[in-house]
Amino acid sequence: MKHIKLITLSIVCVFIGHAQQTPADKQSNPIAILGGTAHLGNGTVIQNSFIAFENGILQTISELTGTEDTSKMEVIDAQGQHIYPGFIVPNSTLGLIEIDAVRASDDDSEIGTWNPHIRSLIAYNAESKVVESMRPNGVLLAQITPRGGRISGTSSIVQLDAWNWEDAVLKTDDGIHLNWPSTFSRARAWSGGALNLKINPKYNGQTAEIDTYFNNAKANSNSTEAELNLPFSAMKGLFDQSKTLFIHVNDEKGIVDAVEFSKSQALAKTVIVGGYKAYKLATYLKENNISVLLHRVHSRPNSDDHDYDLPYKMAHLLVNEGVTVALETSGDMERMNSRNLPFYAGTTVAHGLTKAQALQLITLNTAKILGIDPLYGSLEVGKSATLFISSGDALDIRTNKLTNAFIDGRNISLESHQTKLWKRYSKKYEDH
Repeated sequence: MKHIKLITLSIVCVFIGHAQQTPADKQSNPIAILGGTAHLGNGTVIQNSFIAFENGILQTISELTGTEDTSKMEVIDAQGQHIYPGFIVPNSTLGLIEIDAVRASDDDSEIGTWNPHIRSLIAYNAESKVVESMRPNGVLLAQITPRGGRISGTSSIVQLDAWNWEDAVLKTDDGIHLNWPSTFSRARAWSGGALNLKINPKYNGQTAEIDTYFNNAKANSNSTEAELNLPFSAMKGLFDQSKTLFIHVNDEKGIVDAVEFSKSQALAKTVIVGGYKAYKLATYLKENNISVLLHRVHSRPNSDDHDYDLPYKMAHLLVNEGVTVALETSGDMERMNSRNLPFYAGTTVAHGLTKAQALQLITLNTAKILGIDPLYGSLEVGKSATLFISSGDALDIRTNKLTNAFIDGRNISLESHQTKLWKRYSKKYEDH
C-alpha cells in the first residue's frame, strides 16, 4: 500500500509539473525604450515616445526629441511597436488550481460557510505552469481570490514572476469576498419543458444571516475585551476601511440589496463582482460610488429575451454612465481564459468603447478598484516600471505579440511550456 501511495504521489507531481522559467533578476541598469507608441493607460497616447526607468521606477515618459542622453542606459528600439502598462486580472484563481481533475492541485476553496479568515495568498503557487502562460499575452498582475461559502475568504494581489508567494505579493489581504444569495433560482419540471425562474424562498433569511454576521463582527472589532475570534478579526479591515468588500452578485434586486446592505454597514469600499444586470442600475451605482468587476465579456446572454450581444456591450453601457468598470474572467476554464483578458477588452471596442477606454478596463480602472493605482495600472513618472512592448495592437488577438516585458523593472521571460512546444513542433514540420 505504501508503494502505491508513493507511485501515485510521483505521478501527480510529474503531471502537475512546475514553471520552467526562472524569475528575473532585479533591474541593475537604467533602461530606455525609444520610438514606440506608448498607451499610458490613463487615456493618453504618445505616438513617438521616450520611456526611461531605473531601479524599477519610471523616470521619464515623454515624446522622443532625439536629444536624450542614453549613453549610460540599455536602449531598446521600439520603432513601429506599442508599449502598454501590464494588464491586471482581478477575481482570479490563478495559482490555486493547476489541474481541475487532480484534487492535490486544487486549493481554491475551504469547507464551511463563513471564511473571512481564509487567506488565498498562502495557497498561491508561484510556479504554476498556468500562471507562466499569462505573461506572453501581457497579463502581469492578478488578484488571487478564493471561492465557495457565503464568505469565501480574503484575496491578495500578486505579480506573475516570482519564486514563491512571499516574493509575488504586491498587496496582502486587499479584500473580503461575499457571495450574495440569488433572488431567483432556475428550475425545470421533471417532465421536461422550459427552464424557468423560481423565486428563492430562503432569500430573506439568507440576507438576514449576512446582516447578523456583519453586526457581530463589527461588535467584536469594537470591543476591547473580546476574545480572539479569527473570522471576526479578519473582518476588522472592512470597518476601518483598510479592506474592500467584494460582493459577488448578478441579479438586479440582489445588486440593489447588496449596495444598501453595504451602506447600512457604513462600508466605505464596496465593489460589485459579476454584475450581469448592473447595466440596468448604472445611475444608481454611479450615485453610490460603486465600481464593477464585470462578468466575462465572451459569454452568452442569460435569457432568451436579452440582446445577443449584451455581454459584449455591457462595459460600454456602464462606462457611458460614469461607472468605474474593470473586466474579470471567472467562469468555465477561468484560469486558462485569463490570458484572453486583452481580447475581452478588444471586444468592447467593437461594441461602443474607444481603444483607450477599453485599455483602462484592464489597467488603470482595475488598479483603482484594487487600490494599487499609486504604483500600477498606468505609465506615469514615479510608478512601477511594469509594462510590455508588443509588435502590434495588444487588444487584437492577431497582433498581440510581445517582444519584451518588465515587472518592477525586471526583464522577465516570455517563454512558457506552450511556447517551447510551439517552437519544437514548428521545427518538426519545417524539416518535412
